[in-house]
Amino acid sequence: MKTFDIQEELKKLPGKPGVYIMHDENDTIMYVGKAINLHNRVRSYFRANIGRGPQIDQMVRQIARFEYIVTDSELEALVLENNLIKEHSPRYNTLLKDDKTYPYIKVTVSEDYPRILFSRLMKKDKSKYFGPFTSAAAVKDTIELINKLYGLRTCNRVLPRDIGLDRPCLNYHMKQCCAPCTGDVTKEEYRKKIDMALDFLSGNYSVILKDLEQKMEAASEELDFENAARYRDLLNSVRVVSQKQKMTDVSMEDKDIVAIASDDKDAVVQVFFVRDGRLIGREHFYMTHVSENPQAEILMNFVKQFYAGTPFIPRELMLPEPIEDMEIIEKWLSQRKGSRVYIKVPERGQKEKLMELAAKNAELVLSKDKERIKREEGRTIGAVKEIENLLGIKGLNRMEAYDISNISGFANVGSMVVYEKGKPKKSDYRKFRIKTVAGPDDYACMHEVLTRRLLHGIEEKHELEVRDIDARYGSFTKFPDLILMDGGRGQVNICNQVLDELGIKIPVCGMVKDDNHRTRGLYYNNVELPIDTRSEGFKLITRIQDEAHRFAIEYHRSLRSKAQVKSSLDDIPGIGPSRRKALMRSFRSIEEIRNATVEELSKVSEIPENVASQIYNFFH
Repeated sequence: MKTFDIQEELKKLPGKPGVYIMHDENDTIMYVGKAINLHNRVRSYFRANIGRGPQIDQMVRQIARFEYIVTDSELEALVLENNLIKEHSPRYNTLLKDDKTYPYIKVTVSEDYPRILFSRLMKKDKSKYFGPFTSAAAVKDTIELINKLYGLRTCNRVLPRDIGLDRPCLNYHMKQCCAPCTGDVTKEEYRKKIDMALDFLSGNYSVILKDLEQKMEAASEELDFENAARYRDLLNSVRVVSQKQKMTDVSMEDKDIVAIASDDKDAVVQVFFVRDGRLIGREHFYMTHVSENPQAEILMNFVKQFYAGTPFIPRELMLPEPIEDMEIIEKWLSQRKGSRVYIKVPERGQKEKLMELAAKNAELVLSKDKERIKREEGRTIGAVKEIENLLGIKGLNRMEAYDISNISGFANVGSMVVYEKGKPKKSDYRKFRIKTVAGPDDYACMHEVLTRRLLHGIEEKHELEVRDIDARYGSFTKFPDLILMDGGRGQVNICNQVLDELGIKIPVCGMVKDDNHRTRGLYYNNVELPIDTRSEGFKLITRIQDEAHRFAIEYHRSLRSKAQVKSSLDDIPGIGPSRRKALMRSFRSIEEIRNATVEELSKVSEIPENVASQIYNFFH
């Protein structure tokens, strides 16, 4: 590979907008940035220290090469920078730590008989969306209330195609659905109900409140106390929903109010979501890799990363202070929304008060979070340190634990659970269905599980090396720093035997239980080590052991249930899954199929007459 001469490459930089990417000696991407002028911006990193801060200086010392992508405009550079940061998560970029997806209320207005649904995604599918909301529980309660108020359907039937094909569901009998599936409700009548529901979702509660009050009074006068009570309960539910929507602005606009609190290590961004002039909720977000970055820079990175991923962009974005590239970010957000978006810094009035409130909330979250992190580190990293000290080993990061589950040798299965830095890494959990062992032999089962897991890792690593792919992308290539066995000397010896056979050196430790099946200590290097049952290290070992056992039991239970799910129809020649489903759609039970004539059976679309005869003969 040709040596990268940084000084020579700096001379070749174009004076155009674009994105630059910094790599270290392992070719790992360390930093992604954008520039109006690549020539000036990238060269600035390699000048004498001009107050860039220790973090940037540290990064510059590690740069082995850089690359750049020229764009036609600064706006294109902004979009490309965002995409690359999201994909590579460079360690010197300030990153939004967020895996939230916000709930929406979705109204399928394009259907002949629309439904009101809970949705985590906002798609271009001709449906109407309300939100986003911060509370999934509140969204579900609202949907349930609307369906009850207007008698809307909640089923997945395709209407009008399926009208009259089946009986109405339980909601109809509970007077919670007008049952358009019966054909008694026209499209126009149902559409009126949907229009009223849309009006409700838009915040117009007065009409339904007045209507419910009148119906409650009329039912009371007619001594229909059951319906009067039902209207009373609905009335109370509507009042609760309406009172939760606090008015914050008479302009009735959509806006997000963003505030920040930070220290030398952490930053929390608090967002108040205002929709149609109503404060519908708030949410906080953690920013990592903030180091000594000023708040304005952290805010800029948050805005770019958060609004690149959220499907809804408000008309106004209120920030506590101006940020770099505010005009270009405003232009980018406007393009994403499809209409003008304004970024503002409030100075007085109600907007300023809301900003102060958001800032106080951010500071509160930051202070509370520090205490939570300390407790969490004690339960995880601190617990790992205790185990290191107990066993006399260093560099303990990844631990794998194994367990076997069966009932008298039936459906032998194995489980592998993974903990990194004291936390479960569920994406690396694995299940094993035992292939070579018949009967209840846990040692032989464990030998197979460990051999398959480690051998798979060796083979996968070799394949990745041949194909010149980073081994980190393999699911089994990463071996543990410690193997934990659910048992004592016997299980540990089995594991050591497998490691010797494969020429691998990994410390192995047994999790020993007492007569009451409670963890009492660790078996390591032929010695049982007592462990303080009040320590975080002991609690972590117990959690790992319980998790390995739970994972194995659940897998075994799922295999047993699959083996037990069997219909008597499966024993009839010529009846497969599709014909079985067709029969069950046409007849309400096996008993009805048993009592049906050949002629009745053959009326089922997927059942020819010869198969109908086989079904009849089977039952008679």
